[in-house]
Amino acid sequence: MIPSYNKVHLKFKLNGVNYNQDDIREIAYSFVKEGLPYEQAIGDFLLDWLDPKSFIKVKSTGTTGRPKLIKLDKQAMVNSSIFTGDFFNLTPGDKALHCLPANFIAGKMMLVRAMILGLEIDLTEPSSHVIFNSNKTYNFCAMLPIQLQNALNRVGNFKNIIIGSVKASNELIEAIKDFPTNIYETFGMTETATHIALRALNNFDDENNKSIIGKSIFKTLPDISVSQDERGCLVINSPHLSSKPIVTNDIVKLYSENEFEWLGRFDNVINSGGVKIFPETVEEKLFGKIDCRYFIASEKDEKLGERVILIVEKEFADFDDSIFDILDKYEKPKHIYAVKKFDIISEKIQRKKILKKLGIN
Repeated sequence: MIPSYNKVHLKFKLNGVNYNQDDIREIAYSFVKEGLPYEQAIGDFLLDWLDPKSFIKVKSTGTTGRPKLIKLDKQAMVNSSIFTGDFFNLTPGDKALHCLPANFIAGKMMLVRAMILGLEIDLTEPSSHVIFNSNKTYNFCAMLPIQLQNALNRVGNFKNIIIGSVKASNELIEAIKDFPTNIYETFGMTETATHIALRALNNFDDENNKSIIGKSIFKTLPDISVSQDERGCLVINSPHLSSKPIVTNDIVKLYSENEFEWLGRFDNVINSGGVKIFPETVEEKLFGKIDCRYFIASEKDEKLGERVILIVEKEFADFDDSIFDILDKYEKPKHIYAVKKFDIISEKIQRKKILKKLGIN
């Protein structure tokens, strides 16, 4: 029997204390009135979750455009929690750590999973250096890649970790490859109530984790299938998340109705002289060659239509052109723009906002 969004599991604990619905409402009011900023965000969400409405409004991160409010069905969020719980074999009484901002969907869903699955969840302030009880073992945690990078010497405190918001770097994947902790990269969005697919970043010998194609492939959670539209973009099908297929702007290579490889965003594709270029692919090739944050974009060009440009978070764009030798002819940046400080939300580079400030596009 599928739990309802208006019920809280009897074994749910917050910071070691067992709470029922009335108790949660009381602690939420306390957070809002007297808590630290991260606790206020948690309190606001808990009050929204416990109100009579069957939906909540969630703010997107605005990675590819202006942040917007999205209406999410609470029962769909419950169903998403169950999919995750089934995949990771989470059971009532298991321990979880909450270290993400509750302003966005990933942080909200950690709370929903705890209330629905009966987890004992500890709250800690979102920070690039996560503080937690090193004498405790957690069954489950969601982190940003930077948080995992800064906690490598303490990963043994976790049995399962999921990371998202931005792509895991090759450096991070190399660092965790021999860890016994199961670590996954997620694929999802606000509209799907966080992740709908996972890819194992280590422990590939575990039959439950192994993809038949390879480690770059995302595998969907139970009850979720995928297809493509005429643009080659991912279409997500799951009656328990949405009554209609969810059409994305993510260009993928499809291997089956449950496995796909992410290539890049349709919004970002560059058409340079008739050649289609995926900025994300170029960025991957340049990994390790640029010692700051960067991204690939385009600007108008009379001959090519669009030309590739590189934007770096630096005072000056002083690079040896030899770093681009690894790129194909049309992938090589025709101009480099230096920006002193990038606009960042949840570790995501706000590409369009930065380009607008530069007067591009």
